[in-house]
Amino acid sequence: MPDFASMSPWKRFWEKGGWWKAVILAAVYYGLYQLLGFIVVPLFPPVEANSAAYILIFYALPIFLGGVLLVIFGFSLGWLRELFGRQPIRGSWWMWIAVAVVLLFNILHFATIDYGAAGFDVVAAWLLAGLFIGFAEEVLTRGYVVNLMRKAGHSEIAVATVSAAVFAGLHAGNLFGGQPLLATAIQLLYTFGFGICMYLALRVTGNIIWPILLHATTDPSIFLHTAYPTEGALASLAGLGNPVVILTGLVLLIFIRGRVAARESDPALVAQAPLA
Repeated sequence: MPDFASMSPWKRFWEKGGWWKAVILAAVYYGLYQLLGFIVVPLFPPVEANSAAYILIFYALPIFLGGVLLVIFGFSLGWLRELFGRQPIRGSWWMWIAVAVVLLFNILHFATIDYGAAGFDVVAAWLLAGLFIGFAEEVLTRGYVVNLMRKAGHSEIAVATVSAAVFAGLHAGNLFGGQPLLATAIQLLYTFGFGICMYLALRVTGNIIWPILLHATTDPSIFLHTAYPTEGALASLAGLGNPVVILTGLVLLIFIRGRVAARESDPALVAQAPLA
């Protein structure tokens, strides 16, 4: 058991965990991320929409700064080694299904991009932005949110659900950017299913680095495929990615079992945890 009495009030607050603290953290992060965008982006001269410079300034830079804030937060709590260390609960073979589905459609998306129309600079800019997106969003949701849920003793199905729900909730703000309600609702459903898949990637690989990298290839592949698609049967197959990922996440969520806190209290549950 952690020695709460010896901790600072700041560390003690977060060490006790809880789903509502995860929601607070995500809300504060989102607010600071948006604020950084409002402050930093206007410092640059106008650039052509959808150019490499536009992608770097409007997408990559704000999320990079958000990632820096997350690292500072983790450093203040001494959580970085824990965050990037081995997961305290193992995954089961069936969790590879989530990894395989996401990876398959990422490959299909990349294979059906018109690279000539996109240009090397735009592709490279999106890949860099994707790396920053994958890092920040996974560290927040599959890192800190998962950690806070586990510290409070929640079951792994609750951990997966809350981390995916927080991840989806971060995208609700697109409504304020003018995105239609129906498109936002579909995006929330997709991001929830995708969030479950990333949780399963975390469990089965045992380290957050792998969902970060898998996520880092997802956004660029989707954005580039949407903006610069080729034609043909393979491109049509790639277009099925969103519903398949949603279905995969929702179905596999049902089978998640285990509880990290059980390792210190219930030997019977401990024996079950690695199998789920």
